[in-house]
Amino acid sequence: MAKRGGMFRQPKRSRGQGAAVGGGMNPNMLKQAQALQAQLQEAQEELQQATVEGSAGGGVITVEMGGDRKLQRVSIDPDALDPEDHELVEDLVMAAVNEATDKLEALQQERMSGLTGGLGLPGLG
Repeated sequence: MAKRGGMFRQPKRSRGQGAAVGGGMNPNMLKQAQALQAQLQEAQEELQQATVEGSAGGGVITVEMGGDRKLQRVSIDPDALDPEDHELVEDLVMAAVNEATDKLEALQQERMSGLTGGLGLPGLG
């Protein structure tokens, strides 16, 4: 008959051994996380100050959008204002706004992926 515990017995741990497992971050990781958080905050502030431009119809319609996704300026070439074809102007304005929105999203993705790309965190790059 085999002794209890036999070869499957766990080795005894000295006091305090394994305390960090599942516990917390080591100081270096904590510093890196804090630095990343500061960089992300700075990037978000920079993006809020950014402006992008979208245009349609070969520059007939031009819009400027801020990082807060609010239109700041709309420019329409007076020659495009044909009372018989107002739908064209509406379509061009929509296309210009969509282009500016796409540019802003690309700018945000580029800026954020530069900070978070190396971390391997889902949804962050």
